Amino acid sequence: MDISLSHVDYRYQVNTPFERLAIQDVSIDIPSGTYMAIIGHTGSGKSTVLQHLNALLVPSEGVVAIGNREIKAHQKNKNLRQVRQRVGIVFQFPEHQLFEETVEKDIMFGPMNFGVTEAEAKKRALIALKQVGLAEEILEKSPFDLSGGQMRRVAIAGVLAMDPDVLVLDEPTAGLDPRGRKEIMEMFYALHKERQLSTILVTHSMEDAASYADQIVIMQQGKVVKQGTPEEIFSSPADLVRMGLDVPEVVRFQLKLEEKWGTKFEKIFLSIDQLSAAIAKQLGRGVES
Repeated sequence: MDISLSHVDYRYQVNTPFERLAIQDVSIDIPSGTYMAIIGHTGSGKSTVLQHLNALLVPSEGVVAIGNREIKAHQKNKNLRQVRQRVGIVFQFPEHQLFEETVEKDIMFGPMNFGVTEAEAKKRALIALKQVGLAEEILEKSPFDLSGGQMRRVAIAGVLAMDPDVLVLDEPTAGLDPRGRKEIMEMFYALHKERQLSTILVTHSMEDAASYADQIVIMQQGKVVKQGTPEEIFSSPADLVRMGLDVPEVVRFQLKLEEKWGTKFEKIFLSIDQLSAAIAKQLGRGVES
Protein backbone atom coordinates (compact mmCIF):
# COMPACT_ATOMS: atom_id res chain seq x y z
CA MET A 1 0.00 0.00 0.00
CA ASP A 2 1.40 3.38 -1.05
CA ILE A 3 1.66 6.20 1.48
CA SER A 4 2.57 9.81 0.78
CA LEU A 5 2.80 13.05 2.72
CA SER A 6 2.46 16.18 0.61
CA HIS A 7 3.53 19.55 2.07
CA VAL A 8 2.45 18.51 5.55
CA ASP A 9 2.66 20.84 8.56
CA TYR A 10 1.60 19.91 12.06
CA ARG A 11 1.12 22.23 15.04
CA TYR A 12 0.67 21.05 18.59
CA GLN A 13 -1.60 22.93 21.05
CA VAL A 14 -3.00 25.32 18.44
CA ASN A 15 -4.35 28.64 19.71
CA THR A 16 -2.65 28.30 23.07
CA PRO A 17 0.48 30.00 24.43
CA PHE A 18 2.22 26.65 23.92
CA GLU A 19 1.51 26.34 20.18
CA ARG A 20 4.45 24.72 18.42
CA LEU A 21 5.19 23.90 14.79
CA ALA A 22 6.50 20.32 14.95
CA ILE A 23 6.92 19.54 11.23
CA GLN A 24 6.94 21.88 8.26
CA ASP A 25 6.40 21.30 4.54
CA VAL A 26 7.15 17.58 4.82
CA SER A 27 6.77 15.63 1.57
CA ILE A 28 7.64 11.92 1.56
CA ASP A 29 6.60 9.17 -0.85
CA ILE A 30 6.59 5.58 0.42
CA PRO A 31 5.77 3.20 -2.45
CA SER A 32 4.20 -0.15 -1.57
CA GLY A 33 6.79 -2.69 -0.44
CA THR A 34 9.40 -0.09 0.53
CA TYR A 35 11.48 -0.42 3.69
CA MET A 36 12.12 3.18 4.74
CA ALA A 37 14.13 4.42 7.71
CA ILE A 38 13.54 7.89 9.17
CA ILE A 39 16.47 9.22 11.17
CA GLY A 40 17.22 12.43 13.02
CA HIS A 41 17.79 13.88 16.46
CA THR A 42 15.21 13.78 19.23
CA GLY A 43 12.79 16.60 18.45
CA SER A 44 13.46 16.51 14.72
CA GLY A 45 9.85 15.56 13.95
CA LYS A 46 10.26 11.81 13.34
CA SER A 47 7.57 10.68 15.76
CA THR A 48 5.15 13.36 14.56
CA VAL A 49 5.54 12.09 11.00
CA LEU A 50 5.05 8.54 12.25
CA GLN A 51 1.70 9.39 13.85
CA HIS A 52 0.43 10.79 10.53
CA LEU A 53 1.02 7.43 8.86
CA ASN A 54 -2.11 5.89 10.37
CA ALA A 55 -4.06 9.09 11.08
CA LEU A 56 -3.35 9.26 14.80
CA LEU A 57 -2.60 12.87 13.88
CA VAL A 58 -4.34 14.85 11.12
CA PRO A 59 -2.21 17.46 9.31
CA SER A 60 -2.55 21.14 10.15
CA GLU A 61 -1.67 21.80 6.50
CA GLY A 62 -1.20 19.51 3.53
CA VAL A 63 -2.41 16.04 2.60
CA VAL A 64 -1.59 12.52 3.76
CA ALA A 65 -2.56 9.75 1.31
CA ILE A 66 -2.79 6.24 2.77
CA GLY A 67 -3.66 3.84 -0.02
CA ASN A 68 -6.66 5.38 -1.78
CA ARG A 69 -7.66 7.43 1.26
CA GLU A 70 -6.68 11.11 1.50
CA ILE A 71 -6.56 12.84 4.88
CA LYS A 72 -6.57 16.59 4.43
CA ALA A 73 -6.10 19.58 6.68
CA HIS A 74 -9.19 21.66 7.53
CA GLN A 75 -11.59 18.87 6.65
CA LYS A 76 -13.64 16.43 8.69
CA ASN A 77 -11.87 13.13 8.23
CA LYS A 78 -14.37 10.42 9.15
CA ASN A 79 -14.12 6.63 9.39
CA LEU A 80 -10.40 6.48 10.10
CA ARG A 81 -10.68 3.04 11.73
CA GLN A 82 -10.11 1.30 8.39
CA VAL A 83 -6.90 3.28 7.89
CA ARG A 84 -5.66 2.37 11.36
CA GLN A 85 -6.42 -1.28 10.74
CA ARG A 86 -4.24 -1.33 7.63
CA VAL A 87 -1.30 0.50 9.26
CA GLY A 88 0.09 -1.18 12.37
CA ILE A 89 2.37 0.79 14.70
CA VAL A 90 4.86 -0.80 17.06
CA PHE A 91 5.73 1.91 19.58
CA GLN A 92 8.74 2.05 21.87
CA PHE A 93 8.43 -0.49 24.70
CA PRO A 94 5.23 -2.01 23.26
CA GLU A 95 5.16 -4.49 26.13
CA HIS A 96 3.95 -1.64 28.37
CA GLN A 97 0.63 -1.82 26.48
CA LEU A 98 -0.11 -5.44 27.46
CA PHE A 99 -3.10 -5.71 29.79
CA GLU A 100 -5.14 -8.89 29.21
CA GLU A 101 -5.07 -11.93 31.50
CA THR A 102 -3.67 -14.29 28.84
CA VAL A 103 -1.34 -13.95 25.88
CA GLU A 104 -4.06 -15.18 23.54
CA LYS A 105 -6.59 -12.57 24.70
CA ASP A 106 -4.01 -9.80 24.39
CA ILE A 107 -3.18 -10.72 20.79
CA MET A 108 -6.87 -11.15 19.95
CA PHE A 109 -7.87 -7.75 21.36
CA GLY A 110 -6.89 -5.65 18.33
CA PRO A 111 -8.54 -7.81 15.65
CA MET A 112 -11.74 -8.20 17.66
CA ASN A 113 -11.83 -4.45 18.29
CA PHE A 114 -11.97 -4.03 14.51
CA GLY A 115 -14.84 -6.48 14.11
CA VAL A 116 -13.06 -9.79 13.50
CA THR A 117 -14.90 -12.83 14.89
CA GLU A 118 -13.55 -14.61 17.94
CA ALA A 119 -12.77 -17.74 15.92
CA GLU A 120 -10.84 -15.74 13.31
CA ALA A 121 -9.04 -13.75 16.02
CA LYS A 122 -7.91 -17.00 17.68
CA LYS A 123 -6.57 -18.23 14.35
CA ARG A 124 -4.72 -14.96 13.78
CA ALA A 125 -3.29 -15.01 17.31
CA LEU A 126 -1.71 -18.42 16.72
CA ILE A 127 -0.27 -17.40 13.34
CA ALA A 128 1.11 -14.12 14.72
CA LEU A 129 2.63 -15.86 17.74
CA LYS A 130 4.54 -18.22 15.47
CA GLN A 131 5.66 -15.31 13.27
CA VAL A 132 7.34 -13.67 16.25
CA GLY A 133 9.07 -16.91 17.19
CA LEU A 134 7.06 -17.92 20.27
CA ALA A 135 5.60 -21.33 21.06
CA GLU A 136 1.88 -22.08 21.07
CA GLU A 137 2.16 -23.25 24.68
CA ILE A 138 2.33 -19.70 26.03
CA LEU A 139 -1.09 -18.68 24.65
CA GLU A 140 -2.78 -19.48 27.97
CA LYS A 141 -0.08 -17.90 30.11
CA SER A 142 -0.31 -14.43 31.60
CA PRO A 143 1.83 -12.04 29.55
CA PHE A 144 3.19 -10.73 32.85
CA ASP A 145 4.74 -14.12 33.63
CA LEU A 146 6.95 -13.91 30.53
CA SER A 147 10.45 -12.52 30.12
CA GLY A 148 10.84 -8.96 28.89
CA GLY A 149 11.84 -10.15 25.42
CA GLN A 150 8.85 -12.50 25.21
CA MET A 151 6.50 -9.73 26.32
CA ARG A 152 7.77 -7.50 23.54
CA ARG A 153 7.21 -10.25 20.98
CA VAL A 154 3.66 -10.79 22.26
CA ALA A 155 2.96 -7.08 21.87
CA ILE A 156 4.31 -7.19 18.32
CA ALA A 157 2.16 -10.26 17.61
CA GLY A 158 -0.87 -8.19 18.63
CA VAL A 159 -0.04 -5.69 15.87
CA LEU A 160 0.59 -8.42 13.29
CA ALA A 161 -2.71 -10.12 14.14
CA MET A 162 -4.53 -7.10 12.71
CA ASP A 163 -3.06 -8.17 9.34
CA PRO A 164 -1.69 -4.73 8.40
CA ASP A 165 -0.41 -3.78 4.95
CA VAL A 166 2.03 -1.31 6.51
CA LEU A 167 4.20 -1.78 9.60
CA VAL A 168 5.52 1.32 11.37
CA LEU A 169 8.32 0.74 13.88
CA ASP A 170 9.13 3.46 16.43
CA GLU A 171 12.52 2.58 17.95
CA PRO A 172 11.39 -1.07 18.27
CA THR A 173 14.68 -2.24 19.81
CA ALA A 174 14.82 0.35 22.62
CA GLY A 175 16.20 -1.17 25.80
CA LEU A 176 17.36 -4.43 24.21
CA ASP A 177 20.90 -5.80 24.34
CA PRO A 178 22.81 -6.15 21.03
CA ARG A 179 21.76 -9.77 20.54
CA GLY A 180 18.10 -9.02 21.27
CA ARG A 181 18.19 -6.01 18.97
CA LYS A 182 19.57 -8.03 16.08
CA GLU A 183 17.02 -10.82 16.61
CA ILE A 184 14.09 -8.38 16.59
CA MET A 185 15.36 -6.49 13.54
CA GLU A 186 15.95 -9.74 11.62
CA MET A 187 12.43 -10.81 12.54
CA PHE A 188 10.95 -7.58 11.20
CA TYR A 189 12.98 -7.86 8.00
CA ALA A 190 11.77 -11.43 7.45
CA LEU A 191 8.15 -10.29 7.99
CA HIS A 192 8.70 -7.41 5.58
CA LYS A 193 9.78 -9.84 2.88
CA GLU A 194 7.35 -12.68 3.61
CA ARG A 195 4.25 -10.52 3.94
CA GLN A 196 5.37 -7.96 1.31
CA LEU A 197 4.77 -5.15 3.77
CA SER A 198 5.61 -1.51 3.50
CA THR A 199 7.84 -0.93 6.53
CA ILE A 200 8.77 2.42 8.07
CA LEU A 201 11.45 2.38 10.76
CA VAL A 202 12.07 5.37 13.03
CA THR A 203 15.48 4.79 14.60
CA HIS A 204 18.60 6.31 16.13
CA SER A 205 20.63 3.30 14.96
CA MET A 206 22.59 4.07 11.81
CA GLU A 207 23.54 0.38 11.62
CA ASP A 208 19.88 -0.64 11.41
CA ALA A 209 19.11 2.07 8.85
CA ALA A 210 22.06 0.99 6.71
CA SER A 211 21.40 -2.75 7.02
CA TYR A 212 17.67 -2.97 6.35
CA ALA A 213 16.30 0.13 4.61
CA ASP A 214 15.81 0.68 0.87
CA GLN A 215 15.38 4.42 1.45
CA ILE A 216 16.46 6.73 4.26
CA VAL A 217 14.92 10.08 5.17
CA ILE A 218 16.85 12.52 7.37
CA MET A 219 14.83 15.00 9.41
CA GLN A 220 16.12 18.09 11.16
CA GLN A 221 14.13 20.78 12.97
CA GLY A 222 10.84 19.47 11.61
CA LYS A 223 11.91 19.33 7.96
CA VAL A 224 13.11 16.67 5.55
CA VAL A 225 16.69 17.67 4.73
CA LYS A 226 17.78 14.65 2.70
CA GLN A 227 16.41 11.43 1.22
CA GLY A 228 18.10 8.64 -0.70
CA THR A 229 19.34 5.07 -0.66
CA PRO A 230 21.63 4.02 2.22
CA GLU A 231 24.58 4.21 -0.18
CA GLU A 232 23.65 7.79 -1.14
CA ILE A 233 23.03 8.89 2.45
CA PHE A 234 26.21 7.43 3.93
CA SER A 235 28.46 8.33 1.00
CA SER A 236 28.72 11.82 2.53
CA PRO A 237 29.50 11.06 6.17
CA ALA A 238 30.77 14.60 6.75
CA ASP A 239 27.25 15.90 6.06
CA LEU A 240 25.84 13.60 8.73
CA VAL A 241 28.49 14.65 11.23
CA ARG A 242 27.66 18.32 10.58
CA MET A 243 24.05 17.52 11.45
CA GLY A 244 25.22 15.86 14.66
CA LEU A 245 24.34 12.37 13.44
CA ASP A 246 26.46 9.25 13.61
CA VAL A 247 27.54 6.96 10.78
CA PRO A 248 27.58 3.13 10.81
CA GLU A 249 30.58 1.55 12.50
CA VAL A 250 31.72 -0.08 9.26
CA VAL A 251 31.76 3.35 7.57
CA ARG A 252 33.83 4.83 10.42
CA PHE A 253 36.29 1.97 10.07
CA GLN A 254 36.54 2.50 6.31
CA LEU A 255 37.22 6.22 6.76
CA LYS A 256 40.00 5.50 9.26
CA LEU A 257 41.58 3.03 6.83
CA GLU A 258 41.41 5.54 4.00
CA GLU A 259 43.06 8.15 6.20
CA LYS A 260 45.79 5.75 7.30
CA TRP A 261 46.49 4.43 3.82
CA GLY A 262 46.14 7.77 2.07
CA THR A 263 43.84 6.27 -0.52
CA LYS A 264 40.12 6.05 -1.29
CA PHE A 265 37.96 3.02 -1.91
CA GLU A 266 35.68 3.24 -4.93
CA LYS A 267 32.60 3.73 -2.71
CA ILE A 268 31.28 3.61 0.83
CA PHE A 269 30.58 0.06 2.00
CA LEU A 270 27.72 -0.68 4.38
CA SER A 271 28.57 -4.25 5.40
CA ILE A 272 31.73 -5.73 6.86
CA ASP A 273 31.74 -8.45 4.18
CA GLN A 274 31.78 -5.87 1.39
CA LEU A 275 34.50 -3.86 3.09
CA SER A 276 36.60 -6.97 3.74
CA ALA A 277 36.47 -7.86 0.04
CA ALA A 278 37.48 -4.32 -0.88
CA ILE A 279 40.38 -4.40 1.61
CA ALA A 280 41.61 -7.68 0.16
CA LYS A 281 41.44 -6.14 -3.30
CA GLN A 282 43.39 -3.07 -2.18
CA LEU A 283 46.03 -5.19 -0.46
CA GLY A 284 46.36 -7.24 -3.63
CA ARG A 285 47.35 -4.03 -5.38
CA GLY A 286 50.14 -3.53 -2.89
CA VAL A 287 48.70 -0.93 -0.51
CA GLU A 288 51.07 -0.65 2.41
CA SER A 289 49.81 -0.23 5.93
